[in-house]
Amino acid sequence: MSASLPTGLITALQSARNVAVLTGAGVSAESGIPTFRDAQSGLWAKYSPEELASPAAFRRNPRLVWEWYAMRRAAVLAAQPNPGHVALAQLEQLVPHFTLITQNVDGLHARAGSRALIELHGNITKVRCSVEGTFCSTWAEGEELPPPCPTCGAPLRPHVVWFGEQLPLDALQQAWIAAEECEVFLSIGTSGLVEPAASLPRVAYSHGATVAVLNLDVNTRSEARLFYLHGRSGEVLPQLVERLMEEQQ
Repeated sequence: MSASLPTGLITALQSARNVAVLTGAGVSAESGIPTFRDAQSGLWAKYSPEELASPAAFRRNPRLVWEWYAMRRAAVLAAQPNPGHVALAQLEQLVPHFTLITQNVDGLHARAGSRALIELHGNITKVRCSVEGTFCSTWAEGEELPPPCPTCGAPLRPHVVWFGEQLPLDALQQAWIAAEECEVFLSIGTSGLVEPAASLPRVAYSHGATVAVLNLDVNTRSEARLFYLHGRSGEVLPQLVERLMEEQQ
């Protein structure tokens, strides 16, 4: 059962001209994509994610790391955006200034139509040169794995942030500014444990924004400018967008 929609949240969204959203693995899970730590199965069950998602792992066994990400990339490309993704793309059209910040690397927000998008942890469907950092739009899954960069011959790597790497500074700065300047901040499907993204709702709240947390790990309750909604994003967000569209008619 989805959460009821607090009147205070609806009112804040109706008047807001600047909205920011943070999404995490819970949104993608509704499209059948396992969370990062639940992704190990079959041949990969003997490995922990930390053994496969770090610069050291890539240096130690680049073929193994590439093949693991190739498996995950195939699973992501076979998945489809769910109603939560679609609702966020629709919400972007209803607000004058909108920013969607995601910790997910699956690219489903873009496929659903979101444009004002900050992918904090990268995008697993893209690859870049491990030395120069330049993107490569096509590559061959042949005998040589990882495939070589067509420019310099260095191994290609997934365009994701690994353990031990810093988040892209420009993306993090944009996310921070969005949190500081928004009037409403929605935190959806994220545990709120992984920094620095976990601090974004607190930054928004401290700058006067109304904050709503939508997750299956919270109990529905309301405080001053703070709403906790227990529910699935694919159920609650379409209802939220429908209410806003009705009010605008």
